[in-house]
Amino acid sequence: MDNIRRVVPYVPGEQPAGKVIKLNTNENPYPPAPAVQEILNTDDAELLRKYPDPSIGPLVKALAKEYDLKPEQIFVGVGSDDVIGMSFLTCFAGEKPIAFPDITYSFYDVWAELFRIPYKMIPLKDDYTIDIDDYDGQWGGIIIANPNAPTSIELGIDRVEELVKRHPECVVIVDEAYVDFGGTSAMPLVAKYPNLLITQTFSKSRSLAGLRIGFAVGNPELIKAINDVKYSYNSYTLNRPSIVAGVASLSDRPYFEKICGKVIATREAAKKEMAALGFSFPDSKTNFLFVTHEKVPAEFIQKELKKRNIYVRYWKKPRIDNRLRITIGTDEEMAALYAALKEIISQCK
Repeated sequence: MDNIRRVVPYVPGEQPAGKVIKLNTNENPYPPAPAVQEILNTDDAELLRKYPDPSIGPLVKALAKEYDLKPEQIFVGVGSDDVIGMSFLTCFAGEKPIAFPDITYSFYDVWAELFRIPYKMIPLKDDYTIDIDDYDGQWGGIIIANPNAPTSIELGIDRVEELVKRHPECVVIVDEAYVDFGGTSAMPLVAKYPNLLITQTFSKSRSLAGLRIGFAVGNPELIKAINDVKYSYNSYTLNRPSIVAGVASLSDRPYFEKICGKVIATREAAKKEMAALGFSFPDSKTNFLFVTHEKVPAEFIQKELKKRNIYVRYWKKPRIDNRLRITIGTDEEMAALYAALKEIISQCK
């Protein structure tokens, strides 16, 4: 049994059953586009009887049209987790360590450990921002989430470009899972920098977390290399219902913009409500807030909210163990959250 690989696994947010207010996994509180719902309500056995297109051609073409790209610039996978995992396997195959922030998406170090990739975590500043000067040096690769999670902070596009420009020796991955909630995508820079890879997901802004659709945009040579790894591991990744639903989602831009707008409006209102309750937080460009209270410990609040069937995310980790990540829900869900928080805070006075 000595040859078994053992890793410390990524721990996802709780998925509680029953009637709860679930603000712990950054899911979109609104349904997907009507065209997606129509497809999922059809009884088309052909979607399930046959293998999916291994090239995911229809969705790749739809993404190319949506973002004014060439199909050979796009890789599609089973959620951005799969896309980033494939990118780690493909792009970070050298002996030099890769670099990423110490406070960020907690899957990065898990993949690095799993794939035996040396890595170094670069500490964020005290205000949780990324300083690209801290990444100076020679690396085997760099990955940042922008806007970052769980901090919710966006690195300006000029600094993203400067980071990519400074490191032509390696691939720089920019994980844009939350960019549609007010961030600025680095996608236009792909044509200028062959070492830049952008990843995005349908899970957040397109309300399709359950179908697992993610994609990457990059130089055609880089995308081909990732596809070669995919075909050597599992040719049939994305299932047929996900492919057709993904295409349908892209067909309704007005609905997409409407839902993103609703989440953003609720987030901005939440900033005022939470500040009035004594919480502070960075200026979010995501669909969540990263909060701390002036008097009441985060862990206590998380446990008390759970007693009231309201779930938020808490990590008992250095530098963030007095903060909560709270997903933006519907206005009704957020009103219930504020009422519960008022009650919990009043207990501690």
